[in-house]
Amino acid sequence: MNFPTPAIVSQAAVRPLPRALLLLLCLAYVVPGFVARAPWKTLDITSYGYALALAEGRTPWLAPEILGLSPDTEGLIPYWLGAWAIQAFGDVMSPELASRLPFAALLWLALMATWYAVYYLARSPGAGPVAFAFGGEANEIDYARAMADGGLLALIACLGLAQPSHEASSYVVQLSGVCFVFYAAACIPIRFATPLCVGAIGLVMLALSGAPTYAVCLGLGVALILALTPVDAKLRARSLQAAGVFAILGVAALLLAVYLHQWQWRILPAENFRQLRPLFELVVWYVWPAWPLALWSLWIWRRQVADWRFVHRHLWLPILLGALALVNTVITTPSDRALLLGLPAFAALAAFALPTFRRAMAALIDWFTLLFFSAAAITIWVIWLAVYTGTPAKPAANVARIAPDFVAQFSLPQFVMAVLATLAWCALAFWRARRNRPEIWRSLVLPAGGTVLSWILLMSIWMPMLDYGRSYTAQVQALAKVLPPPASAGCVAAWGLSRSQIVALQAQGGWQLKTLTDPASASCNWLAMPLESQRTPSNEVLGPEWQRLAAVARPTDKNAEIVIYRRQAN
Repeated sequence: MNFPTPAIVSQAAVRPLPRALLLLLCLAYVVPGFVARAPWKTLDITSYGYALALAEGRTPWLAPEILGLSPDTEGLIPYWLGAWAIQAFGDVMSPELASRLPFAALLWLALMATWYAVYYLARSPGAGPVAFAFGGEANEIDYARAMADGGLLALIACLGLAQPSHEASSYVVQLSGVCFVFYAAACIPIRFATPLCVGAIGLVMLALSGAPTYAVCLGLGVALILALTPVDAKLRARSLQAAGVFAILGVAALLLAVYLHQWQWRILPAENFRQLRPLFELVVWYVWPAWPLALWSLWIWRRQVADWRFVHRHLWLPILLGALALVNTVITTPSDRALLLGLPAFAALAAFALPTFRRAMAALIDWFTLLFFSAAAITIWVIWLAVYTGTPAKPAANVARIAPDFVAQFSLPQFVMAVLATLAWCALAFWRARRNRPEIWRSLVLPAGGTVLSWILLMSIWMPMLDYGRSYTAQVQALAKVLPPPASAGCVAAWGLSRSQIVALQAQGGWQLKTLTDPASASCNWLAMPLESQRTPSNEVLGPEWQRLAAVARPTDKNAEIVIYRRQAN
């Protein structure tokens, strides 16, 4: 039997969020973090280095290297995208900014794909609202749009999405690939050709960005759900065809990764699997506030979930994506990046909790969110004020201890951006508190707005401090006082430097590096090596002709010192 849907929704509750405001919210979330900053360590600057090497023709496209080092994260697409963007836009903007443009576009597309995925899931059989005896229930299309608005707000509100989604790394490509597959599976069989093409692109993106096993598991899982989901008789053949195509695409994506030598075994030994307590702690903050709503959704829709005779796609598809992400979080590293791929699924489940909310629960979420993000914004402003004025003294002293030698420089555009974001938050809080709103997405407006507010504040008034602490700019500037300018330095020999350090010296400092074991380094009069390598016996690495000049550390990481040597004339 088909259980009645728990969604009791009137037409007044599905008024859509104004499109202009929704687009503005997405724009305010996507753009800050990609512009007006230096590359951050470690993934961000490393990805930029490989993209720049590809764009300049210094390394092959199918096997990129920097000083003989392959990328430490699998995948080719992230470096290809960055290289193509540098070649296309490098003449009109800095290569660093150009290399990040594709990833900003991918994040935007991921948000769009999630919106459309929830929209089509809300139109699937069994997901719609209850029909009232005398009419007045929500229209199907309006209901789906309101649910999609809620799903997108839930995704933006997730605390774990902000920082990793604004890096130029393979994980942004993986996230977009998952969202593409999510969209494709959600709108079949209502639409057919376009979703299959988008799904194929998503699986290829996963396979060539370091997640080929995830791609085949996702493809086979989607195929199973499409095959088991009941549809109208005339659409049954189309659904089965799509299931077969997804199964073939998943296996083909894995074979493509193997052919291009992009498949590597990354599953940890059983004894290294992440324990339940650390996993629970990670999920609690990373997926907040979507996970409580997702659990409530599973509970309130439990009869539909447990009905084995009728596979409800609007529930089982996000359950599949979320379960894959949780398993991946347990058995692979880094666990937080693995969990990133499940956020669209958790957001979709959170959306299906919205039609079942009561006023007391919505008020609890609103008040908690209002207090939490208001306190966070006040903290950010107070620390910024302390850095620039010295008052309050304790926050200023803490920043000086963490980031010594940091010199605060006032930026009017960043200040104006932060003020506008704060005023927008005040207006949003006033709009939400002035009267009870009937819209089902109302409970996620403040969480999403608060997340965007915090992100804008961090990416505006805190950007100089974050750049100082997370980039190599300060260390490269200090090295420029020891090494001669690139034009007169010739080459600089390198030994034991990490990929990010190599990119910092080459791309940001402009010095030409050669490995110490390369015969061409015999003409280099300068040598750069990390402090850890210098602790090895000197006769194993250096000859007596090398004289130590200085050790230059990153201001916020004393363990990342680079030691500079100069070759003495015979």
